[in-house]
Amino acid sequence: MSEPGKSGEMSEPRKIGEVFLAGKNLVREFGHGDNKTIAVNNVDFEFRRGEIISIVGESGSGKTTLAKMILGLLNPTRGEIYYEGKLRDISSHAKRRLYWQNIQAIFQDPYSTYNIFHKIDSVLLDCIRLQGGGNLSPGEKTEKMKVACNFVNLKFEELSNKYPFELSGGQMQRLMIARIFMLHPRLLIADEPTSMIDACSRATILDMLLKLRDEINMTIVFITHDMGLAYYISDTVYIMEKGKIVERGSADEAILNPKSDYTKRLLGDVPKIYEPWDFSSPEEKSRDVSQSS
Repeated sequence: MSEPGKSGEMSEPRKIGEVFLAGKNLVREFGHGDNKTIAVNNVDFEFRRGEIISIVGESGSGKTTLAKMILGLLNPTRGEIYYEGKLRDISSHAKRRLYWQNIQAIFQDPYSTYNIFHKIDSVLLDCIRLQGGGNLSPGEKTEKMKVACNFVNLKFEELSNKYPFELSGGQMQRLMIARIFMLHPRLLIADEPTSMIDACSRATILDMLLKLRDEINMTIVFITHDMGLAYYISDTVYIMEKGKIVERGSADEAILNPKSDYTKRLLGDVPKIYEPWDFSSPEEKSRDVSQSS
């Protein structure tokens, strides 16, 4: 049975399963004393199998710090993260490696993602090794790399023996998705994955991510400041301000019927092509409102 999408078309219902990753009262602090900054402040979340989530906020809202804690790149100052119903344990290299087999990320800047001294073949072979395929024959490894590249409309033969800096930004982003295709993680964190590429490539990258989600029922967490993107692709939206979750719910609840003043301001700041654009500062807008009243 199909269901209507946000733009009115009919689409297949998404297969959203049980909660497999959750955070409870997460806090991350930097510095000490008067210099202490609370980047994430008592945040709770629940991610379900096959769900598409957006964590939305301005720069400095804490969304990327939260993503790094989920990835295990930063430890919480306080609070717990539960994985598969148990308190997450990534205390050793072996446990972190096992966790990263199922929790992966692609980042905003593809040029900083790759080691410029490693060729493309090495990047893809690392994925095979991470999944326990180190004992495969050279031919089997090559076939796996070809299939992954074909998934993102790249030809492995044209990439082989090249370095990352020899590719375009769009090719590098697609190569990151090819890596995810090979790894088959349960959760992908996509931190502004389309912000540095042109509009045409942006649509292609999003289509590939959603296709990959459908192929392996993967959960995707988009870290973004783009309210339009969050609305059109998400099952669940979290809005962050100054380290706190100030709004959460379905895309319709959080964006079409927001309760938080911060969410309403973010929506008000989105330019509309059919209205004159207002470039006043927030202080000027507040002053105009008080004068008119």
